[in-house]
Amino acid sequence: MREKIFNIIQIGDKSNRISRAFDIFITITIVSNILVTFLQTFEELDFLSGFFFVVEVITLLIFCVEYVLRIWTADLLYPGMRKCRARLRFMVSFDGVVDILTIVPVFFLSGFVIFRMLRVARIFHLFRLNARYDSFNVITTVLYEKRNQIISSVFIVVILMLASSLCMYSVEHDAQPEVFRNAFSGVWWSMSTLLTVGYGDIYPITTLGRLMAICIAYLGVGVVAIPTGIISAGFVEQYQRKSSISNIRDADIKEIAEIFVDRRYAGKTVGEVQDEQQLTVFLILRDDLSILPQKDTLLKLNDIIVIRGRKGVS
Repeated sequence: MREKIFNIIQIGDKSNRISRAFDIFITITIVSNILVTFLQTFEELDFLSGFFFVVEVITLLIFCVEYVLRIWTADLLYPGMRKCRARLRFMVSFDGVVDILTIVPVFFLSGFVIFRMLRVARIFHLFRLNARYDSFNVITTVLYEKRNQIISSVFIVVILMLASSLCMYSVEHDAQPEVFRNAFSGVWWSMSTLLTVGYGDIYPITTLGRLMAICIAYLGVGVVAIPTGIISAGFVEQYQRKSSISNIRDADIKEIAEIFVDRRYAGKTVGEVQDEQQLTVFLILRDDLSILPQKDTLLKLNDIIVIRGRKGVS
């Protein structure tokens, strides 16, 4: 029974119709809960407050049941761990944290502001659902693979922001002591300028300050383009990989090729893939590792396998 429930509540299992139906049901529940939370802010809809309360209670009860079931079956999600450790692992994971932050605010709706703000965490349920499907998985994979480059570009933005804020504070403080009162005022101005937002609530009035603002604004265009280019290149690479593996059945692979492992092959052994596709796996590229494959080596999602088609097989 536990295994059946585990298979049903797992997100993104396209081979299980009941699991797909459960995904749709949970999605409707999440959207209903978020919609009610949104509509409750309209004074014109106060006459529906009773209905909104009932919908919120029902959806939260569903969230609670789902959370309990996920804890109960956590050892099947982490088969190499003991039950207690697996359940603790789930509770501190992204899914577990989102679940508990969804449930906790109901007990503190009239309490601290921070607990009422936690109701926004319900929206992250939708991210969790989408992350299991290919369309959203492309985005998360690109962000993960390009994380070092993205962090470097963010570091550059922070350095430019601090430098420009200190320079602007030094130039404008004497002319506008009430506006540029400290370095933080300069940080706010540099953020809105570098990121090309331009709120206009703080701006330089001295000639030198305006010249600096022009240079910083031009730098901002280039700064925003850096992470955009990195992510765009990552999307192109990701779709090329997916295109390669989606055509593996129809292609006549006569030369060495790199194939991106998607959900169809993740979890299978090298031997199983070789027998199914009539090819030979020479190497597995996993993160920063190069793995020499054995027949019982398990393939993981986002691995890259170096292959060659067997002679006489198309």
